[in-house]
Amino acid sequence: MAEAPDICPTLRYEDAKAAITLLTEAFGFTATAVYEGEDGRVMHAELAYGNGMVMLGSAGSGSEFDKLMARGGPTGVYVRVADVDEHHARAAAHGVEIAMPPTDQDYGSRDYMALDAEGNVWSFGTYAPGVAAG
Repeated sequence: MAEAPDICPTLRYEDAKAAITLLTEAFGFTATAVYEGEDGRVMHAELAYGNGMVMLGSAGSGSEFDKLMARGGPTGVYVRVADVDEHHARAAAHGVEIAMPPTDQDYGSRDYMALDAEGNVWSFGTYAPGVAAG
């Protein structure tokens, strides 16, 4: 993949390993990254197809994303933005429910999470899926 996608659907599965197998073997995705926790659960995975990508993880991981998704449903959207703080300020000024304020992540990204009027989880950050941190 030449350039990271700006928008990535994010999925949460009870059996993320089985989902990865299905998506790669049956649908032709390529697993570009899979990170497991000490308990063997998939904490984060990236699967590419053409110039697109989905990110996924295991339900019950306990991450902030997992907790919000339990409230909002099985799917969320990750959007890469240039300036997280500016984007967050704009969303907050419009009365958007902020679920996690801009936060520096241990993997090098700066992210925030918000909920839309129907509880869908929207994550905005600097993370570029499929591109190694430099």
